[in-house]
Amino acid sequence: MPYQVTSAILGLVIASTILWLIRRDHLHSHHALWWLLVAFTVMLLGIFPTMIDWIASWLGVNYPPTLLFIFGMGMILVKVISIDLHQSKLERKIRRLAQQIAILGGEQSPKN
Repeated sequence: MPYQVTSAILGLVIASTILWLIRRDHLHSHHALWWLLVAFTVMLLGIFPTMIDWIASWLGVNYPPTLLFIFGMGMILVKVISIDLHQSKLERKIRRLAQQIAILGGEQSPKN
């Protein structure tokens, strides 16, 4: 089986898995968009392998497979930063909620 077919099938399997996880409510749609983009990219580069050669020559990269690693590492970096931003936002919300609960608990407790 040619690697183009294998990559296309891999992309479809990733996309199907992401859609299944969304449907089962295991993955939030905000995060799913990222993974669907990854699945689409794998499928696209698998079907059109010369696309990476064209992009590499356009960017001036001498060895096109290096560009795949650079893109992959860049995508991982962006994903890690977005996870950290999301986690910081959640921690801020939890802290504010805890403060509001403490204030409400103090207002409702009987004064001696």
